[in-house]
Parts: sequence; structure tokens; C-alpha cells
Amino acid sequence: MKADIHPTVFETKVTCASCGTSWVTTSTKKEMRIDVCSNCHPFYTGESAKLLDVEGQVDRFYKKLSARQTYVEQQKAKEVSSNSPDRSIDDLTLAPRATDALKKVGILTIGQVLDKLAEGDASLLQVYGFGQAALTATKKKLRSLGFELPEAPKKAEKTAEPAETTEAGE
Repeated sequence: MKADIHPTVFETKVTCASCGTSWVTTSTKKEMRIDVCSNCHPFYTGESAKLLDVEGQVDRFYKKLSARQTYVEQQKAKEVSSNSPDRSIDDLTLAPRATDALKKVGILTIGQVLDKLAEGDASLLQVYGFGQAALTATKKKLRSLGFELPEAPKKAEKTAEPAETTEAGE
């Protein structure tokens, strides 16, 4: 450090001209007089307690809580309605020909399509204008919407054992 470049520091008495309060601090001046201090300044915020808007905070909390509950209820309702068998077959977004064919025979809801599938694939394939491609598309769309496809009834298996042949001459 260079010598003799720093100013001399004194213990300084600071006096407020407005209220007369005084205190001691360090400064390069021996005495200081100020117009306004922290005691008499109307906008001093250094030591004032932070005002808490308790009622406002509670109201904001309940507002957020009710908004969250409303959102959760809407999501549940949306999920329930998306898996409802009462939805229209238009929600399957099948080819127009397949949708029209189902409507002509009175199949208007996804639940009715599931009932027909429970009877077997052949019951839907018997509908005029509803082919194998439409059946495959219907099954894919039902699975993607989260529906469980009913198992088709199994055909009666032939349990008859082949008749034993006897050799002639025994």
C-alpha cells in the first residue's frame, strides 16, 4: 500500500436537525448535521415490521385449492366419460360406410358394439356394409380408447375321436 494516500478517519457525532437525535459513527468529517434521520423520516422502512396480509393469503390459498379441486373433478369426469359405453359410435372414427352400416341396423353406441362383439365377430360381419377391415379398425380403436374387448364365444370343438379301424381278417 502507498503511504499517506488515505484520508484521516474520525469518530463522528451525527445530529438530526428535525428531531435532535444523535449517534456516533466513523467518517472523514469530525461532525455531521443531517436534516432527516431514520427516526423522523415518514417513509423509513428499515425496522418496521413486515405487514402480513393474512386474510388475503388465506383467501388466495383457498382460491388455489378450489381451482385444483375443480381441475381434478373435471379430469375424473373426462376420464369416466371417455370410457363410457354410452358414447356414440361416431367417436370410433370409422370409415363412413362402416359407421352408416352400424347405424342402419340400430347400433348407435359403443356399448352396443361391445355387445355384438361378445356374440362373436360373425355377428358384426353379418351387418351389410361392415367388413373385415372395419371390424379390425373397430377393435383397434376400442383398445386405444381403453375398452376391454369381450372374448368371442368359442366354437364347439369336435371331441369325437377317430374310429378305430379293424383290419379285415382278424
